[in-house]
Amino acid sequence: MPILFSLSAVLCWGCSDFLGGYASRKSDAYLITAITNGCGLCVIGAVCVLSGAASPPRAAMLWALAAGASGGTALALFYRALSVGNMGLTAPVTALLAAGIPTLVGIAMEGWPHVSQVVGFLLAGAAIWLVSRSESGFSPQGIGLAILAGIGFAGFYLLIRQARVGSAFWIAAASRTAAFACTAAIVAAGRRFGPLQRVNAGWAALAGCLDVGGSVLFVRASQTGRLDTAVVLTSLYPVVTVVLARLILKEHFTRWKTVGMVAALAAVPLIAS
Repeated sequence: MPILFSLSAVLCWGCSDFLGGYASRKSDAYLITAITNGCGLCVIGAVCVLSGAASPPRAAMLWALAAGASGGTALALFYRALSVGNMGLTAPVTALLAAGIPTLVGIAMEGWPHVSQVVGFLLAGAAIWLVSRSESGFSPQGIGLAILAGIGFAGFYLLIRQARVGSAFWIAAASRTAAFACTAAIVAAGRRFGPLQRVNAGWAALAGCLDVGGSVLFVRASQTGRLDTAVVLTSLYPVVTVVLARLILKEHFTRWKTVGMVAALAAVPLIAS
C-alpha cells in the first residue's frame, strides 16, 4: 500500500504541475499558485467535513501547518530562482535536495533499506536530475535560491511526516492552509492580480484539486511505510509532467530526458522490492 500511495501521488502531482505550468504561461505564476492552493484548500476542507474524519491531535495539526508554510515559501523561492537563474541548474538542484535530505534523514531514523532499494534510490536520483534539467546550458545565478527552495521542500516532507498521527485529510488541509496563506501574502505584497484569463483560472483550480490529492496520498504513504521510500518515489512526479508535455503540447523529448524516464521506470520495482 505505501508504494501504491506514492505512485498515485506521483500521478496527481505530475498532472497538477503540468496544468499549473500551462496556466502560468499567460498568467502570473504567483497568482496561479495562490489560486491552486486556495482551490485545493476548499476541496480538502469540504472532504474533511463530509467524511466525518476526526480531527488529529493539536500537535499533528501544528506540524502540518509548519509543513505547509515550509512548502509554500519554498515554492515562491523556487519560482524566483527559475526567473533569475538558469532552469538547467536550478530545477534539478532543488529537486535533488528536496528528495535527498529527507531520504538521508529517513535512513538515519529507520536504518538502511535493502541493497536493491539503495540501487533504486540512486537510479531515481539520476532520473530526477535528468528529467528536471534543461539543455540550454548552466549558469550559477539563482543557485542560492534553488538551494533554499530545495531545503524548504525537504522541510515539507520531514514536517508532514511528524504529523503522521490522525486523518490524512485534516493533515493535508492544515498544510494547505499555511501554503495558501504564504502564496496569498506574496500575491498581495506584489500586487500580482492580473491579467488572468478564465480558462487559466479553471486549469489552476483543477491543478489545486490534483495537488491536494497528491498531498493526501503522500501523507498516507508516509504513515504506512518508510519515509525515504515515500519521498524518493513521489519525487519522480516530473516524469509525468514531461510525458504530458510531450503528448499534449508536442514538446520535444531530449535524449537525456528519455534516459531519465528509463531510469525512473527501472527504479520503481527496485524500490518496491
